[in-house]
Amino acid sequence: MQGASHLPHCCGSCLKQPSSQGAQCWCEELIWKMMSCLSVVLIGDSGVGKSNLLSRFTRNEFNLESKSTIGVEFATRSIQVDGKTIKAQIWDTAGQERYRAITSAYYRGAVGALLVYDIAKHLTYENVERWLKELRDHADNNIVIMLVGNKSDLRHLRAVPTDEARAFAEKNNLSFIETSALDSTNVEEAFKNILTEIYRIVSQKQIADRSAHDESPGNNVVDISVPPTTDGQKSNKLQCCQNL
Repeated sequence: MQGASHLPHCCGSCLKQPSSQGAQCWCEELIWKMMSCLSVVLIGDSGVGKSNLLSRFTRNEFNLESKSTIGVEFATRSIQVDGKTIKAQIWDTAGQERYRAITSAYYRGAVGALLVYDIAKHLTYENVERWLKELRDHADNNIVIMLVGNKSDLRHLRAVPTDEARAFAEKNNLSFIETSALDSTNVEEAFKNILTEIYRIVSQKQIADRSAHDESPGNNVVDISVPPTTDGQKSNKLQCCQNL
């Protein structure tokens, strides 16, 4: 699955070709198959809780002794969006510098990203800007990004004010949420919100592409019918010529 801008859109030549189901053109069917599995990456410093966010969402599990991810791991889960079943393929990337070359390769295939920091460790929040730059350097231009302040259960140790993080998100056109993989707070909402946003953006792009095709000059041709010449018109034309 590539980024949203890589999704194929209807070329127009197939609009009148019946599909196997008889309802949609083959381009629409191909788009739907690609949209039915959305790739999302989890990025951020090591130790911010990315692996536990993934396990909480996909298996409803939490591991207090979770070890640092080596390279990249992934899990899947299906959700319902607008009556459609959407399968999410979520990639948990390592936060250590030595794995950066490996993990950045996974950005290019993602349509969404959860940029995670630890609300109790300000340094992980300070590094968000670097992660964001790296993501935008390697990912598709249309990738949907959510800033996630994890470990909200550690409110007594909070080092990153919610308002500060929200302001940063607004400035950089990111959505924002605080979560706790430990007690499940907002974990479901974070993943469902970003997947729903991705699905609707891609759906609207498909509709816009179809509308642009329908309004193109080639689709607004008006048939002009010329009636045959009558006998009276032929007689008048003959008399006119004879008078010359």
